[in-house]
Amino acid sequence: MKEALARGAYMLLLRAATPLFYARLWWRGRREAAYRQFWGERLGHAARGTPTGRLWLHAVSLGETHAAAPLIAALRAQRPGLRLLLTHGTATGREAGARLLQPGDAQAWLPYDTPGAVRRFLQAHQPAAGVLMETEVWPALLAEAEAAAVPLVLANARLSARSAAKGWRLRVLLHPALARFTRVLAQTEADAERFRAAGARGVAVMGNLKFDLTPDEGLLARGGQWRGEIDRPVVLAASTREGEEAPLLRAWARLPAPRPLLLLVPRHPQRFDEVAARVTEAGFTLQRRSSWATRPPGEAAAAEVWLGDSLGEMALYYAAADVALLGGSFAPLGGQNLIEAAACGCPLLMGPHTFNFALAAELSLAAGAAERVADVDAAVQRAAVLALDAVAKAAMAAAARDFAAQHRGAAARMAQAVLALLPVAAQRLTSPADG
Repeated sequence: MKEALARGAYMLLLRAATPLFYARLWWRGRREAAYRQFWGERLGHAARGTPTGRLWLHAVSLGETHAAAPLIAALRAQRPGLRLLLTHGTATGREAGARLLQPGDAQAWLPYDTPGAVRRFLQAHQPAAGVLMETEVWPALLAEAEAAAVPLVLANARLSARSAAKGWRLRVLLHPALARFTRVLAQTEADAERFRAAGARGVAVMGNLKFDLTPDEGLLARGGQWRGEIDRPVVLAASTREGEEAPLLRAWARLPAPRPLLLLVPRHPQRFDEVAARVTEAGFTLQRRSSWATRPPGEAAAAEVWLGDSLGEMALYYAAADVALLGGSFAPLGGQNLIEAAACGCPLLMGPHTFNFALAAELSLAAGAAERVADVDAAVQRAAVLALDAVAKAAMAAAARDFAAQHRGAAARMAQAVLALLPVAAQRLTSPADG
């Protein structure tokens, strides 16, 4: 009874807020046109004659879509001809997902989490099974999938202690939703324990898919070329979040001249212009990656800050840097993906807040691939010293690559667990008849 009442209140709230969601999409569409496209999909509508029976995988944003790439590759390797339906919630996620599609696949927005929208989506696509990435727990979606006998898997699942505490306050709504997953494939044992305590079933520890991501060799080579053309150290501020750039720039201004080159890469593309303005307001000369072709122009060499306002080039930025500061870890935001830095062999400095990647952070510290600092001021001071220490840099870079290599294999394990749910649907999933 409590669950029904809580879910009813949740549905009423979402239905009432739907016009506001569309207003927000229109507003965001000023800068990212994809938000103004395929609006009907947000309510579960699909074109007539939409092929059915695909394996459905949902990756809400850019990070989850990147993490899904090795899982998708492993699924295709273990089940050649597999047809996929990819859904997303953000424009950057959908753009990245489009590059993972093969003939016979499809792509759509995830519908809003109301019973009608979800029901229309499931009826239109009739997925054989669904895979949701990392932290996607939608009560209506899970309830309707259960009613439609669509097994759902939460893959690369993570649940920090902080998120578990928040979920406990909403347990009457979220715990029954978690219990509807057929399988939960957790990153770590600590994640698995928290999922079990929250009522999830079929929980297994599989590792982290992000260890299976392989940096693009072309981007690494280009980044190395950039570094060879820069006559001073390079410090990368990787995937910074709102509230982090201002203290970073203040700390940077306190460094004695000559300073390293600061390569600043914000996490969210909608903030590129805002961060550029903040850099110039702080008194630094600025060059923007978006204004170049394949390499920095001659005048870029004199700039104090480069803004990495591009998508899909983090491997290039890591390869161009002597040391990186981990965005999201200097404010209480939980940190960003530190595994990519390790795979690229970039020494890393992280702040005190890494709860989103707690085990990976501790393992990287133990491996000598990263160092933890107290705050952004300490990070800037340490980065300026480390960037000039060739011996220490080389040792950390080698440790980082070894650390990344030692933890691969999650993609194959998760793909096997997902495909085990599809024995009856195997022929439908690979049939070319409706591709």
